[in-house]
Formats: sequence, C-alpha cells, structure tokens
Amino acid sequence: MTDTIHVYQSIARATQEHGTDTMFGLMGDANLFMVDSFVRDWGGRFVPAAHEGSSILMAIAYAHVSGKVGVATVTHGPALSNCMTALTEAARGHVPLVVLAGDTPAENPRHLQSIDQRELVKVTGAGFEQLRTPATVCMDIARAFYRAQVERRPIVLNMPADFMWEEVTHQKQILDVFSAPGGVAEGDILDKAIGMIASARRPLILAGGGAVTAREQLIKLADRLEAPLATTLKAKDLFKGHPYNIDIFGTLSTPAAYELIAQSDCIVCFGTALHDFTTDRGKLMKDKRIVQIDVEPTAIGGGLHPDAALVADAGLTAETILYWLNEAEIPASGFTRELDIEILTAHPAGDNKSGEGYINYVHSLERLETALPDDRIVVTDGGRFMTEVWCRISAPNPQSFVGTVNFGAIGLGLQEAIGAGVAAPDRPVVLFSGDGGFMMGGINEFNTAVRLGLDLIVIIANDSAYGAEHIQFIDRKMDPSLTEFHWPSFAQTAIALGGEGVEVRSDDELESAFKAMNNRKGPFLIELRLDPHDVPRMRI
Repeated sequence: MTDTIHVYQSIARATQEHGTDTMFGLMGDANLFMVDSFVRDWGGRFVPAAHEGSSILMAIAYAHVSGKVGVATVTHGPALSNCMTALTEAARGHVPLVVLAGDTPAENPRHLQSIDQRELVKVTGAGFEQLRTPATVCMDIARAFYRAQVERRPIVLNMPADFMWEEVTHQKQILDVFSAPGGVAEGDILDKAIGMIASARRPLILAGGGAVTAREQLIKLADRLEAPLATTLKAKDLFKGHPYNIDIFGTLSTPAAYELIAQSDCIVCFGTALHDFTTDRGKLMKDKRIVQIDVEPTAIGGGLHPDAALVADAGLTAETILYWLNEAEIPASGFTRELDIEILTAHPAGDNKSGEGYINYVHSLERLETALPDDRIVVTDGGRFMTEVWCRISAPNPQSFVGTVNFGAIGLGLQEAIGAGVAAPDRPVVLFSGDGGFMMGGINEFNTAVRLGLDLIVIIANDSAYGAEHIQFIDRKMDPSLTEFHWPSFAQTAIALGGEGVEVRSDDELESAFKAMNNRKGPFLIELRLDPHDVPRMRI
C-alpha cells in the first residue's frame, strides 16, 4: 500500500508499523510534528518527559519489562547531548532501543544548535543511522529497528528538520529479524567442556542476563548434575523457588555461599561476561575449571579466559550437554546433597540499632521485603545503598528487576521506574534510591509519574550525604562535611509534586508508613532518615 504524505507523517507511520504503540520523549523543533502524527494519525501513545535523557531511560526499562524494542524521541543539539549518560547506560546494558533524534536543517550549517551528532552518539557505544533522503524514510527506519534488535543496543536515527514537510510516497518496509535461538554448540570444544563438567565433583551452574530465557533447561541440567544454581545481578531471582538456588554469585553472595563457590571445582557459566563484581576480581574463579557459554562472542574472554568457551545459545547448549551426559551415563556429582540452603542464602541480620532520630537501614529493608506488594517490579538507582537492596529485596523474576547501574551512574532510577510502570500498568513499581540520586534525577520526573497516574512506591534512603564519598573521608579520619547536604524534605516534596509522602525516623513510623502505603492513590514516597555514620558499606 502506498500513500503520498509528509515526511513527519511517514516517520510516525513507519514507527507504528514496527509494532510501536508507546513512544517516550520531549518535543522540539525537529520532532514535534512527527510526535503529533504518531498520536493523532496512528493511535500511538506519547509519554512526555521533563528532561531529554529521561525519555531514553524510560524507554530502557520499558524495553526490559515489555520485551519490545523501546522507542524514544528528542530534538537536536543540546537535546541530544542531554542524552549521553542515558545512551551509554542503554548501550552497556545491551538494550534494543530506537531513538528518533532530530537534527538541525542541512541547509543551515551555522544553526545555533548544530553539532556533529554522529560523533556525539559514537562515544556512548550506541549505533547511528542517518535518514538519508525524504524518499528513503521507510527503509532507514526499518534498518534502525533491525539493527537495534540484532545488535542489542540503542540506534539513533538522525532526522534533519528540513525534511519534515517534504512530500513522499509511503511504502511499508520491515526487515524481519529471525529471533529463534541459534548457535548450537558442537565440535571438539563442546567435547572438552562436557568432559570438564562430567569429571567435576563440585560443579555449579551460573546464569547471567544472556540466559534468562533458558531457566527450565538450566534447571534440568543442574538437577541432573546435582549442582547448585546461582545468578549474576542481571539475572536476579531467575531460579527463585528452586531448592538449591544460592542466589547472587560474587561480591553480593552471602558469606556461606561465597565459601561454597570458592570450594567448587567447575563453574558452568551461561550468558554472563564474568566481570569483576561477579568473579570478585578473579578470586572466585581460581583453581577451578571455567566453561563459558554465550551467544555474544564479545562476552567471552573479556573478564577472564575460560578453559572452554562456546559461542552458542544458552538453552540449546544446556540441552546438548544434558543429552551427552545421559548418553554416557555420567553419575550425578552429589554436590547438592551436602548443602544447607537456609544457611547458604542467609545474609547477616540487622541489629536494628540506630541513633536518635534515625531508623536502621537493614532492618527497614527486612521489613520492606515482606511489606511491599508481592507482584512488584523492583527498580534500583545507583549508589551506596543499593547493594543491600539487591541482596535483601526480591523480585518475581529477572524481567521484574531493573538495575540502573550499567554505567555506574546515580540519578537514573526514577526515570526507569516510570518506563517500567508504563510497560506494566497493572503492577506496582517499587523504586529504591539514595538521596543524592533522587535530587539528581528523581525530583524532575516524580511529577511525570503523578501525571501518568502510575502505581509507584519510592523508597528514599536519606543520610543527607553523598554516602560513598562520606565513608572514604571517615575511613581516612578526615572531615566528611564537604559530602554532607541539608536536603529539603523529600516527603513534603512528593506531596508538593502531586503525590503522597511519609517521613520515617522510627520503627513505629515505618509501620504507619506501610499502612498509608496500602491505601495509596498514586505515587507514594517513603523517606527513610538514616545516620550517615551507620549505613552498611557497599559490597562491591
């Protein structure tokens, strides 16, 4: 079917033809008519952000929770430069994303907001596609969506503003992506890997973000081997409910699980790049055989060199290994028969001590684990407080856990919580953020959550300081006052922005906050007032 329409209408229509029903963004000169057409002509939903970078972050979490390609749009120059941290977060998180970015008119090279947008995008690790001519709109958009899926990263489509009112003949163009699992392991390396696994007396199965769709196959392999199961942070709660799930592997492990990992003699790693936090800078991988399976070639050999590496699909490879173990009648290791899973998964309990006017953080988390809605989506910002959250607050599955730390930034959590809420409007979203992160990126979008009517619960850990820096001064017996801040009341700020807020300084106030939370009518914020000298250290 062909029609003669304007370029801005063709962009909107082509985006809708790729299955996009929700677009995040901030309008400007080069994209406002396209956004209007997406909503009015093609029935799409536009979610307006207060800051351009926020629109990218919202699309990241939307893609993670929904399983779709996320779509965001911004205009040119400073609008795109405002997205650098968010684009880097998406690129390092391997998030399939299409960003429709306006560009200044090609006929006006001295435009005030002109910048080399290709070079700007390249440094973030995102891909770049140029809308070449008005006549190639549909082909260029099809290529951007194709690349986002197969390259598993954000692709910025650059749209010159002076194209928008040109007339073009619209013709639907979609580059179909073959999404069935590929890469079946075979050959001598597979034989070597199976030999290592078969001879192991204390094997362990480790799953990362690249293996979250292979849960059942990995469980069958682990049960056959009698091997415990563990995950990286990105695959958090993948094996929730399994009797031999030891939870997160690495610096976030419980003391008992860390010791168990150290004693294992073979780690079979599916879909994880084995970075320093997973391996504790290599310590946990010493004196044991490492088998690494990943569909992404670049994931292998970056953190450490495995003894056997297979560029292959996680689920299919697990099935293949299981088949040959059965064919060879290899006996089970018996490793799980020795385990006390309650001890292995128990993090040190909090002592519930706190100074006058403060509440104990670990105790608060332990109560929040049981008080928060069971069907929650958990989103965490970056910073000092998050490692305890990752260890003590569970999510239903990896798709329901969004960690905004691919770039090690703070201030990204509230924006991604909004994207998660838009993707799953029937489920509550719980955001954990520090005070500095919320001041940096949360306040400017909290009202966006209010306007959208999201079921959002925000937990602010407020120690009135930049805590990671505060503790470094304390450790060196130096004055930490430069890291301390007298923030406004976050609870009162939430109310001023149209939501609800409660400040908590005691156990009684915490229980009262839970009662108010259960009667919430929109975005609800709990501000935990913490002693900056008595907050658990980061476990990384």
